[in-house]
Amino acid sequence: MSLNERLRVYQACIENALEYWLPGNDIQPCHLHEAMRYAVLGNGKRIRPVLVYATGEAFGVELEALDSPACAVEMIHAYSLIHDDLPAMDNDDLRRGRPTCHKAFGEATAILAGDALQALAFQVLAHSPTNRGTPEQRLKMIDILALASGSRGMAGGQAIDLASVGKKLNIAELENMHIHKTGALIRASVELGALSAEGVDPDAYNKVSHYAKCIGLAFQIQDDILDVESDTDTLGKTQGSDLKRNKPTYPELLGLDGAKKAAKELHAEALQSLHEFDHKADPLRWIADYIVQRQK
Repeated sequence: MSLNERLRVYQACIENALEYWLPGNDIQPCHLHEAMRYAVLGNGKRIRPVLVYATGEAFGVELEALDSPACAVEMIHAYSLIHDDLPAMDNDDLRRGRPTCHKAFGEATAILAGDALQALAFQVLAHSPTNRGTPEQRLKMIDILALASGSRGMAGGQAIDLASVGKKLNIAELENMHIHKTGALIRASVELGALSAEGVDPDAYNKVSHYAKCIGLAFQIQDDILDVESDTDTLGKTQGSDLKRNKPTYPELLGLDGAKKAAKELHAEALQSLHEFDHKADPLRWIADYIVQRQK
């Protein structure tokens, strides 16, 4: 099965699972639930839930048992995008090729939609009937997602990002920012997929976790490259927005050629982390390829 065929399987799984867990537009408060669905069910790449499914399958887990962690990471991701786009943060008007949540529903409703999605993510992990892990595994999943989402993960990375506008960071400082802002949730996605298996080998777990660290950084480098080389229609968000806000980026520090070289090196390191895995980890290898080759 090719990458595109496998992606279609994973994407069908996540869309069905999200539809199951998200409250309907006809359930009160209707406007809030409409905003939540708008933010989550847009045309996203679904990289994080796809990583949950791909990692879980590499460890022999059935797809249905991966629905709840896949939903949880996508809800956390959607919540972070809603809040990142707000005027107090990045002040973006476009996301996934359409108006951002606060443009479509107003700032107050957008903030509440993000808050509600964050809470729902943990409810899904705690109560999903398809999650067949032990109570200890489920608790560990909640712990990992909470850490990746908070001040020592994604929220902390955003705080560093906001404080870095107009400043010159060195490469170690920029990497630290993105390990938290972008990389933490990507790493959590892979770790949740692995933790869905019974009796996970610690060495194998550490290897896929390192794989995730590498592709998380490569993902951000490619984002920075596309912000320079692509266009708004292709990206589905405003091209050149980082440059306009005077934010530190990999091309700024390394040059375009240097940034592309760094992405390729991280891609190679990610693949090396999977060296001892068999063909069941091929989707993870394909995702690493996609991350450094994608055009949006």
